Amino acid sequence: MKLVLFLNMGGATHLEDCKTFLKNMFNDPYILGIKNRFLRRFVAWMITLSRTKTMQKNYIKMGGKSPLNEITQNLCHKLNSLQNEFNFDFVNLYVPPYANEVLKKYSLNSKDEIILYPLYPHHSCTTVTSSLEVLQREIEKLNITSKIKIMDIFYKDANYNQMIISHILDKKNQFDTKTLIFSAHSLPISLIQKGDLYEKHINEHIQILKEKLKNHFDEIILSYQSKLGPVKWLEPSTSDILAKLKNKALIYPISFCIDCSETIFELGMEYRHLAAKDYALISCPNDSDEFIDFILKSLKN
Repeated sequence: MKLVLFLNMGGATHLEDCKTFLKNMFNDPYILGIKNRFLRRFVAWMITLSRTKTMQKNYIKMGGKSPLNEITQNLCHKLNSLQNEFNFDFVNLYVPPYANEVLKKYSLNSKDEIILYPLYPHHSCTTVTSSLEVLQREIEKLNITSKIKIMDIFYKDANYNQMIISHILDKKNQFDTKTLIFSAHSLPISLIQKGDLYEKHINEHIQILKEKLKNHFDEIILSYQSKLGPVKWLEPSTSDILAKLKNKALIYPISFCIDCSETIFELGMEYRHLAAKDYALISCPNDSDEFIDFILKSLKN
């Protein structure tokens, strides 16, 4: 068996999961960089206490759940129905399905291969490193002897970028504009200063895409969303860019592969009242045929 496990932070499928998500996320040492475990737990508890009701209110506006799990399940189902070489499943970091329960579904032995596939185009310790460490730790705990393969980040992949360009231009045919905004999830500057590669990879990715799209848009902007807390984060913020818009725009969520609360609620709903001009949001790759094609090709390279 070749078991491919997609890795992601996860999204709450019930309002009760919001508290679980926040508690687990802020107990992650890569997210909340407090070395003392007891102090980190206390701070995580305080943040969870203060943010749970707000998160639940936001989720109610999305219909009571994040679309991430359902879309990822659909992606796995489509991939499994198209071929027999790989078995696709997914693992979340902060809400079910967790690594332990997913791994226990399969009778794995030394002849099998587990392929860990983080659904992050760019590397960050807060996403890729954290997810891989949890999976590898659970694999060891369960005494699984299967060969482990780790898929690399893919923002430079020509097939992946051709898919992005295709999705952007398809949306442009419906919502004609000369302004394109790439919105990336922000990170604290302190993490970048410690050597996190995320900003470097984002900038390189934008340059690749700009070169391909320069004849279609007069203005291509990189901005960052989802800032939390008082510390300095990567800028400019997407909300500020939208507040100063002079023309209608397209927004592509460059750091996400699957639509989630950051895309559906934050970009799709919350920022609407801030924007000086109308904008259209482009969906993430999700379970599209082009993304499926990219995934299968990437596994065979």
